[in-house]
Amino acid sequence: MKPLRSAARVRLFLAVACGVLLASGCAHYQSKPLSAIESATAYEARGLDDPGLRDFIQQTVAGGATNWPPAAWNFEMLTLVALYYHPSLEVARAQWGVASAGIKTAGGRPNPILSVVPGYSANPSAGVSPWFPSVTLDVPIETAHKRKHRVSRANELTEASRLNVYSTAWQVRGLLRATLIERSFAQQRFDLLEKQTQAQRSLVALLEQRLTAGTIAEPELAPARVVLLKTLADLENARSQVATSGSTLAQALGLPLKALDGVAIETTGIFAEDDFQRFSSVETRTTALQRRPDILAALSDYAAAESALQLEIAKQYPDVHLSPGYQFDQGEHKWSLGLSIELPVLNRNQGPIAEALAKRTESSARFLALQAKVIGEIDRALQLYAASQDQLRNSRTVLATQEKQAAALEAAFQAGGADQFEVTSGRLETSIALLAKLDAQFKVQQSLGQLEDAVQIPFDALRNVEKNPRAQSISENP
Repeated sequence: MKPLRSAARVRLFLAVACGVLLASGCAHYQSKPLSAIESATAYEARGLDDPGLRDFIQQTVAGGATNWPPAAWNFEMLTLVALYYHPSLEVARAQWGVASAGIKTAGGRPNPILSVVPGYSANPSAGVSPWFPSVTLDVPIETAHKRKHRVSRANELTEASRLNVYSTAWQVRGLLRATLIERSFAQQRFDLLEKQTQAQRSLVALLEQRLTAGTIAEPELAPARVVLLKTLADLENARSQVATSGSTLAQALGLPLKALDGVAIETTGIFAEDDFQRFSSVETRTTALQRRPDILAALSDYAAAESALQLEIAKQYPDVHLSPGYQFDQGEHKWSLGLSIELPVLNRNQGPIAEALAKRTESSARFLALQAKVIGEIDRALQLYAASQDQLRNSRTVLATQEKQAAALEAAFQAGGADQFEVTSGRLETSIALLAKLDAQFKVQQSLGQLEDAVQIPFDALRNVEKNPRAQSISENP
């Protein structure tokens, strides 16, 4: 019976060993339910008085924010608010986390496989144990640096995801900037249209008086009434833009609309006159074509495609499997060592290699297309800026001329050389010239914004976009 007890001990030992190996190092599931009601409530509770936001701004602003809260929130401060709250950045960081976890997956080594085959003889010889269990261990050995290529590919994809966080930060900044510019000019346009409407109404009233007096005919009044109706429609459109600018700004910041109640927003002076020189220099253009986050991410994607190709080429070389085994054969202890290898005679991994080659070509084409797109964005922004500057100069000339003419009419009216109709017409023409100048200024600011988005000169707050400040704030202030 000794052989029987020996075999039983071997089986017991193997069973215990397997149980310990399987139980150790195992991850355990932790439930984390997601509630639409709770997330919506948390979103509605966001505000500019958040202690985490204050700490984030204090840590990011050079020298710290001296006054808190700011008397008025300018573009740079609101950019920090958007980087703190905007949900698209949280998505980008989460995607980066997924890619980072892929490095662990890529670096994992194949586990050995333990096979236990119990055997029992129904008619053993006298005095011989009927048991003949066997134990085989299959140990896979990867060849041709496959694991290295997997890890390299995962690292490059992770780097591309990290750089996508910066690209997303630029998108958040660009959206906020465009929203602030539109908000500022919408309010100014509404104010000018109100004055133009008043002047047009006065003009129509004077023409109606002349119609009543019989000095003009009805057809002479109709065009002025049509212009008034058009001006009123423009005024209502401007009123609507002003009314919706608050919700648009809140969305660009990642805040509910009520968070901006009573908050002073500084929307002027986003760009200075010398910003064009800073954005349009040859050095800046060259840097943009080489160092924009999306350019670098595309290069990382190409490097990942190269690693994927190297991996598929390495798969031409089969892995080796070592199979040491033990068998207790009716009282006899038998050891064996097996070696197995796939014979690449029918398939040399040609299909996956061809796919990887095609994907590398595609990745190269995507990179070149992105560079061409960036060049086009820069050229288009430069042309728009030049055209808007010409338009602004012309509008200033027209405005200056019209203001002189309106002043001359005012003086003539005071001297009795002009009537009220001529003075009102002069005021109306001045208002129209002011609107034309405002539209030109708006286009200049827009073109500078597009130029900044194209060259993407790093701004100070970019250095803190990788970490999630809200997650840190929540962990510190649960």
